[in-house]
Amino acid sequence: MQRSLFRRALSSLASKRGHSGIAATEVVASHNDENAEAIPKMPPFDYTPLPYDGPRAADILRKRVQYLSPSLFHFYNKPLNIVEGKMQYLYDEDGRRFLDAFGGIATVCCGHCHPDVTEAIINQTKKLQHSTVLYLNSAIADFAEALANKMPGDLKVVFFTNSGTEANELALMIARLYTGSQDIISIRNGYHGNAAATMGATAQSNWKFNVVQSGVHHALNPDQYRGHFGTDGEKYAKDVQEIIDFGTTGRIAGFISEAIQGVGGIMELAPGYLPAVYKMIRNAGGLCIADEVQAGFGRTGKHFWGFESHDVIPDIVTMAKGIGNGIPIGAVVTTPEIAQVLTRRSYFNTFGGNPVCTAGGHAVLKVLEKEKLQENAHLVGSHLKDRLSELKEKHEIIGDVRGRGLMLGVELVTDRQKKTPAKAEIAHVLDLMKDMGVLVGKGGFYGNVFRITPPLCFTKQDADFFVDVMDTAIAKL
Repeated sequence: MQRSLFRRALSSLASKRGHSGIAATEVVASHNDENAEAIPKMPPFDYTPLPYDGPRAADILRKRVQYLSPSLFHFYNKPLNIVEGKMQYLYDEDGRRFLDAFGGIATVCCGHCHPDVTEAIINQTKKLQHSTVLYLNSAIADFAEALANKMPGDLKVVFFTNSGTEANELALMIARLYTGSQDIISIRNGYHGNAAATMGATAQSNWKFNVVQSGVHHALNPDQYRGHFGTDGEKYAKDVQEIIDFGTTGRIAGFISEAIQGVGGIMELAPGYLPAVYKMIRNAGGLCIADEVQAGFGRTGKHFWGFESHDVIPDIVTMAKGIGNGIPIGAVVTTPEIAQVLTRRSYFNTFGGNPVCTAGGHAVLKVLEKEKLQENAHLVGSHLKDRLSELKEKHEIIGDVRGRGLMLGVELVTDRQKKTPAKAEIAHVLDLMKDMGVLVGKGGFYGNVFRITPPLCFTKQDADFFVDVMDTAIAKL
């Protein structure tokens, strides 16, 4: 199957290879003039990509299949070779410009190759790329201070890691050590990583291998679109209390959840759910962990952290992705009291908090504040959501529009009453949108939800172009 897909993709790329380069301001290639008239026009952008004379997509795909893990997959019938990025735009091997509405899976927050972030990384790399946290260095201390100042309550101690999976693994271990209990409760449809403990907390079979995953209970998902109780978060929360009463000793280690499930299809937890659950968890001796890997760093607009929209303060917060704008860095933030548990043994992370990544992360935080990107996420995100909601009224295939700020989801269904996932249709629309110059993600358990998580420098003009392209693509179904 893998080889067959490779041959088809290779054939498509080989037929494309003869195309001449395309100017950065043009919207689309391989369309005749008559069709091009119906294609929305991409907003102007004053930037010319560097000439590219490196390996072509077909060559890269051949090596990828031969030398990289067969578990890797790609979007599109004709896989893209992305060679350059600038702010909210990406460029392929022919210099063609694409609007990036996926942001490297909710990772690029300031914009691709933001000059301030790039400069900070280069300057630090020139001085000191790596030593060890056994020596002092200002980069890690300064960033930890700045990060702690963005946290509510007594969340003031930072542990740096290399990824979101690592951050969540550490958070779960801290909760078990602090409480002396082993039982963790997470939510169905959630995703928290792909290592031992985090795979256990993840509650989608798509992402779980047949390995030992013990000590985790998965509660009913407070799904406002498909759930039995609609938007009544407190009714969903009762399942958590039943798990505590009937599935544990009555004492637990903790509860972990995203405020908006990213991999799960941009599913925002029903209002009233988290306050009720946090109270139950703490009454059972557990800690509350907020997974902010995707929703954090201003992406949801009104609040810097996703959990803040639910009016709760966690005991532990995990983060990655947007923290580094593409740099491999994650973090766990907790209270001084809880942090003490890691002094019982030696805890060490070779690369966690290295000078280059923390200098880059600190620069990201400064850019977010200087350019008011959280405010932009709210303004542009609200505009985009309104326009997508209008699109829902026009196209029966759009079953739901949801999310906050620039973390939005559009669920496609073939039947609005039955909410039948439109899995084949979304793949076709995804390809059509790419052909018109827009890159967007998809996810959800059924793979039928557009995941719209662009860089936070996205403009209203970008949002309008995105909606117009989606409208045009869906109309072609």
